[in-house]
Amino acid sequence: MTDNMLELPESVSRLSLGGRQIYIVGTAHLSRESVEDVRRTIEAVRPESVCVELCQGRYDALVKKDAWKRMNIFKIIRQKKTSLLLAQLIVSSFYRKLGQKLGVQPGAEMTEGAKVAEETGAKLVLADREIQTTLKRVWGYAGFWTKLRLAFHLMAGILLADDEEISEETIEKIKRQDQLEWVLAEFAAKFPQIKQRLLDERDVYLSQKIREAPGAAVVAVVGAGHVEGIKKEIQTAKPVDELMELPPKAIWPRVLKWAIPAAIIALVVWGSFKEGGAHTAKSIYIWIVINGGLSALGAMLALAHPLTVLSAFLGAPITSLNPMIGAGWVAALVQAWVKKPTVADFEDLPNATSTIKGFWKNPVTKILLVAALANLGSVIGTFVAGSWVAARSL
Repeated sequence: MTDNMLELPESVSRLSLGGRQIYIVGTAHLSRESVEDVRRTIEAVRPESVCVELCQGRYDALVKKDAWKRMNIFKIIRQKKTSLLLAQLIVSSFYRKLGQKLGVQPGAEMTEGAKVAEETGAKLVLADREIQTTLKRVWGYAGFWTKLRLAFHLMAGILLADDEEISEETIEKIKRQDQLEWVLAEFAAKFPQIKQRLLDERDVYLSQKIREAPGAAVVAVVGAGHVEGIKKEIQTAKPVDELMELPPKAIWPRVLKWAIPAAIIALVVWGSFKEGGAHTAKSIYIWIVINGGLSALGAMLALAHPLTVLSAFLGAPITSLNPMIGAGWVAALVQAWVKKPTVADFEDLPNATSTIKGFWKNPVTKILLVAALANLGSVIGTFVAGSWVAARSL
């Protein structure tokens, strides 16, 4: 069958590029029809390469179902990645529910592309930028107030993740977007800098990876929202190195991390010279009770072990004066020690994260909640207790 006689789905766009044929399948997320479109296109074209809108991390999460078994929870805590993993589990939980309602698993169109590529002997190309890099560029280039609003937006998503009645309008909207786009869609529309990092940069990155894919015929499986951008950007070779660079860290957060503890210590010392030892003792008492108490309360809200709650109480007043250590990470390590997760606990993560209640029952997610809530309590305690000590000393 000649190229012009190929019967391809309407979702396919065909481009000629230097004598090569590029077939772009614009997929709708959580759509059974898109899964079929991907298979039909690859089987009809028989390309040398199949590009999918996945990075290595997202690909592994989709195809390596036993990846949870190899997770080292102690390593995650030490690397301070508990909040990121918790956020990923929350988003995955929401998409899993949608998939169950629609009868198709999230990312099925991408895994179908990888599967048919293997069946036909095509080279599989993971064409998307690493999700960690994308999120760090989105977050790093956002201003303070944008970050604050974005955090509240994501927290609202946690509540939606346990909503049993998901509207048809929400489903249709998500079907047209990938996970990153849906989570940040509102901000991508309102804030050009987020749209640039989340959508425009990935259009460039995807287009160049597709352009570099080997073979006279290439099939690319991407979200429908990327198709027009890729068609525009693929015509010209562009470097992608700068799209992989992480934003420079701002100086003022690093200064504040050390300045706040230093100021609190200075206030306590000043109060000692000004008011005497009794005044200093009471300031230290306020610092320990408020900071430790709120961190312990966070651990309690996570239904942590009593030893974990105690470690949060004792650790927070100390760790708050050392920006390199978080009270939540200390508490999480204790929780992991007193209730070490088993292989079965990791295997049960998909089921456990299907409900809000499950997050508190599974030992793995409980450790993540301990880290997040104990850290949050300690941060609040630092500002409350610090303000109280300052008011007494000045």
